Amino acid sequence: MSPPPANPLLKIGITCYPSVGGSGILASALGFELAARGHEVHFISYERPFRLPANRPRLFFHPVTINDYGLFRYPDYTLPLSVKMAEITREYGLDVLHVHYAVPHATAAILARAMLPPELQPRVVTTLHGTDTTLLGRDPAYSPAIAHALACSDAITTVSADLRRETREVLHCEQPIEVIHNFFDPRLPTRSRAEVRQELGLTDEILILHTSNLRPVKRIDLLLATAARLKARLNFKLLILSGEAFAPFAAEVRSLGLEDCVIVREKVTQIEDYLQAADLALFTSATESFCLGILEAMFFACPSVASRVGGIPEVVEDQVTGILVPFGDPKDYAAAVESLIRDPVRRAALGQAARLRARALFAADVIVPRYEALYHRVCRKN
Repeated sequence: MSPPPANPLLKIGITCYPSVGGSGILASALGFELAARGHEVHFISYERPFRLPANRPRLFFHPVTINDYGLFRYPDYTLPLSVKMAEITREYGLDVLHVHYAVPHATAAILARAMLPPELQPRVVTTLHGTDTTLLGRDPAYSPAIAHALACSDAITTVSADLRRETREVLHCEQPIEVIHNFFDPRLPTRSRAEVRQELGLTDEILILHTSNLRPVKRIDLLLATAARLKARLNFKLLILSGEAFAPFAAEVRSLGLEDCVIVREKVTQIEDYLQAADLALFTSATESFCLGILEAMFFACPSVASRVGGIPEVVEDQVTGILVPFGDPKDYAAAVESLIRDPVRRAALGQAARLRARALFAADVIVPRYEALYHRVCRKN
């Protein structure tokens, strides 16, 4: 009898926030890639993740039912999630529960594991994406639970070295933490660049792109203030691909006189159509653990102007694949954007360098094998 393969195919459970955001998009892409490589992948969440395709081989979704009992002032998600995790692990024989965000997902996974007999207990891999460290990790109502979840995880990863540093500093985490950056595997656009620009009503304008879920940390006020500084001197449009409703910012757009400059598309799934149409991207975040939006633009030779914060310098090589500026002052962002608009040769050079960097460091075939290796490593633990 021949020996079993060194790295057999696995059954992996993935839990993430299903709303539009970098962690959910990354988790969905990871699940898709793992299934394409032959693994069996089970998503467990209260909704199907935003970009998770349906009807794909070896890719399953199991909804968590949340009951709103009058006994509880607030509906509980952690307990029904943990029960569902244990149920799916038992039914399908999961080897690994890979949870994205410590709270409540890692806590639920650890509870689910404890519900099962030793021979059925899965390994727990926790990936931190930022807020669980940078925000909740500083809250004394959450930090002990997060620290406990990390201590009980079989492996911990972060999406940047900066987030690993902050996790150690804020949560005093002594366990090994592996940095595995985000990745992107773009699909082919469904329309040409010319068709998309026509849909957006563009002629010869420069198209500036921003993609995000519009959370406060993204500082949409700075984004719009930057556009307002550019308006008097440059011919451009700002395309905002928003993961949430843009309505709360409509009054600010009007007050800045940007109605004819700002184009909004909400909850776009075929993001590649718009990425190929953009000339440069702009991100004014107060902090970012990675910034997947920058990476998505890089794959389409679109250089970014972005805040020099968090993990962004691990993605953007300043003055080589994009321009990084100190956070906070719209005039700094505007000056960098204007320099690229007025110098198309340099803009193209940065864009091509960005695409090469993205393909070399952040492609699916570079990053996904690192997760596979991690799963096999924890599954071989005694």
